[in-house]
Amino acid sequence: MQRKGNYSEAILTKYPEQVVIAMAKDASGKPNPITLGWTMITSGTPPMMAISVGRTRHSLEAIRGAGEFVIAFPSEDMADEALFYGTKSGRDMDKLKEFGAETVPAEKIDCVLLANAVANFECVLRAELTTGDHVIFAGEIVASHVNAQGKRRLYTLGSGYKMGGVSAKDE
Repeated sequence: MQRKGNYSEAILTKYPEQVVIAMAKDASGKPNPITLGWTMITSGTPPMMAISVGRTRHSLEAIRGAGEFVIAFPSEDMADEALFYGTKSGRDMDKLKEFGAETVPAEKIDCVLLANAVANFECVLRAELTTGDHVIFAGEIVASHVNAQGKRRLYTLGSGYKMGGVSAKDE
């Protein structure tokens, strides 16, 4: 059974929500990470993923200018890092340096990977679509990396930046 509700009430039912960190080098050559709550697989052949970035964000022009980006699935122990990347601007600082993030070079694109992430996907920008106050970027995955330690993914568990892991009922 359903009852009529307003958008602000209904959207709160989305939790837990996946968290991703996207990253591209900006015009100065500095990798700029941004935490996002929206990503999706858009194609299996070729493998493609999409992200949605606010039109006012520094990362928007970084991705457009670079023509490539990384999508990282942060691990549970990266909650502070994800919060930092999502609340600070790369216009004002080098976020990777400021946070002290461990990175490794990407293999196929000119960027870096987040060493502690569950997985990293190197993407070449193939399309973009403006959707209101955001732009959706679709990237073809040209290289994938998985954490050798088998870490678990980070999710947003509720409003107010509440983040953590999610376990299946069977665990």
